Amino acid sequence: MNIEELLSKRINMPEIKNVVSWASGSRENLVTLWTLSRSGDRMTSVNAIWAMTHLPETNAEWLSSLRNEMIDMLLVETDTGKKRMLLQLLRNQECEADDIRTDFLDYCMSKINSECEPYAIRCFSIYVAFKMCRHFPELLAELEEHLDMMQYQILSPGLKSALRQTKSKIERLKK
Repeated sequence: MNIEELLSKRINMPEIKNVVSWASGSRENLVTLWTLSRSGDRMTSVNAIWAMTHLPETNAEWLSSLRNEMIDMLLVETDTGKKRMLLQLLRNQECEADDIRTDFLDYCMSKINSECEPYAIRCFSIYVAFKMCRHFPELLAELEEHLDMMQYQILSPGLKSALRQTKSKIERLKK
C-alpha cells in the first residue's frame, strides 16, 4: 500500500481503519504516519492526523512521546480541522504537573471563550486546560473564571456538556 498516495485523496472510515491497521504496532509505519501529518499537502496531513485519532490504546505511549511536537504544530496551525484533531489527540494524553507548557495552557485558555472558534475546538480546549490546571489551585481558579464567563454566551449542547463536566470535576477537586 502506498500510504502517501492513499492519504493524499479523499478517504472514508474503512480506509482510515486500513491505515490504522497498517500503522499500528510498527514503529516505522507510525513514524511515517507522523511525518505525513506534517506534509505540505493539506489533504495528506489532515488524513494522517485523522488516522492518528483512531490509533488503538496500545499506541498511547508513542503518541505521548510526540506531545511537544503536537503542541508546537497546534500553536501555529490555522486549519480548523487539524487544530480540532490535534486537540483531540492531546486531550487523550495525561498531563502531570511538570508536563505543563505555559504557551499551550495560554492557547487553550484563549480558545475557551473565543466565539469565533468552532465548538469542538472550544470543548477540547476546556478538557485539555482542565488536565493542566487540576494540579494547581490558582490555575483551577483561573479556569473557573473562564468557564463562568461562558454563561453569557449562547452555547451548543456540546459546550454545555463540556462546561458542566469540567465544573463538576473542579468541585470534586475542591472537596
